[in-house]
Amino acid sequence: MNVFDILGPVMIGPSSSHTAGAARIGRITLALLGAPAVKADIFLHGSFAKTYKGHGTDKALIAGIMGMSTDDSRIRRAPELAREQGLEVTITTGDIDGAHPNTARVALTDANGNRVSLLGSSIGGGNILVTEVNGMEVSITGQHTTLIVLHRDAPGTIAAVTEVMADAGVNICNFRLSRQQKGGDAVMTIEIDGSFGPELNQKIKVLPNVFSSTMLQPI
Repeated sequence: MNVFDILGPVMIGPSSSHTAGAARIGRITLALLGAPAVKADIFLHGSFAKTYKGHGTDKALIAGIMGMSTDDSRIRRAPELAREQGLEVTITTGDIDGAHPNTARVALTDANGNRVSLLGSSIGGGNILVTEVNGMEVSITGQHTTLIVLHRDAPGTIAAVTEVMADAGVNICNFRLSRQQKGGDAVMTIEIDGSFGPELNQKIKVLPNVFSSTMLQPI
């Protein structure tokens, strides 16, 4: 644990869990979409659902979806700015079985109809845990550089990705694979030590059976 885990992040808002964490969830979803969102469907669970208006969770999520950091003074005006920029936002509340109390499901759509969905929780001190991407289980904290590789579940695909990373001198500190069914869609989440340029991600994107690869810098 370091001093920032104790004090929490530099942020706008009354609660690191309800604002800073929420903004980070929004930013990760935007990064996975890879383009500005024109539609955002947000589903809030637990404490998020009960107190989001008072704690500004809705504003923080929208701000993150628009690419704002946790200390951006525009967070307070995020819903207004979203309307001005043509971002359609829908917020609903309910229950998700077994989910952390501060959990949001965020689905974004870009102007070309591309869509990504994410299930993320704010677990305290501005820290987050993403447990689902496009319906598949993942484990993303946002504390390490992370590669999220959507691909076809085909022999040799994992080996091809890790070979590219080994050639680049990348050290993997956490790896997880999830798939919908044998031979169907799958996702690798790979946390790595250090920071690498976009060239690494580009080499992975063009591999056979890879649909997309997103490199998330620590958020």
